[in-house]
Amino acid sequence: MTEKAPVFDKIIKDYLHQIALMEAKEEVGASLGITVMDDRYRIPFFNRTYTIATDKIVDADGKTANHVASVILCKYLLLCPHRPTDDFSLVTYKDFRDAAPFVGGFRNTVEQPIASYFDSALPKLERRCLDLGGRAFETEVSCHLAMKFQALPNVPVILLFNDADEDFPAQATLLFQKNAASYLDMECLAMIGGTLAYRLQEK
Repeated sequence: MTEKAPVFDKIIKDYLHQIALMEAKEEVGASLGITVMDDRYRIPFFNRTYTIATDKIVDADGKTANHVASVILCKYLLLCPHRPTDDFSLVTYKDFRDAAPFVGGFRNTVEQPIASYFDSALPKLERRCLDLGGRAFETEVSCHLAMKFQALPNVPVILLFNDADEDFPAQATLLFQKNAASYLDMECLAMIGGTLAYRLQEK
């Protein structure tokens, strides 16, 4: 079994230390739509709830959160904006101003794998979306399936999927609200996409 690199533990410990020093915890909780009790934060992430304590991050079953989830949850707290923008228009990942270094990776590790895995398997994709807490999303964009996920309380994600036909391969596109950049950096938004892609394909 591959051991977790010590640097990962160091990164999370540093984030937890910064979180422990945060002030105005109740205001942060209200702004982010999360629950704060004592020095613990309860944060829903997709369809699972995690608790951030002073020394650990665990899911509802008490299992330690993986590194990706831990980073996203910590950054969601630490980057809490004083004045988030109220632009709720939907954009693709590449439309974010600072996304350029990650766009290729996002396409290759998030959207393309979803499209390939669920090629000619639309009913399976719909079932997996519902299992993960996704809900049908009304859109004027022409597609075979549109589903909305609540990645974090203030960060919804929309999946648009077109199955393959005789002219085009299957295509998957993720959309974010433009104000998502107020809550997370581009690396974390890419990791949210990666988490969704992984969980959709998870056995």
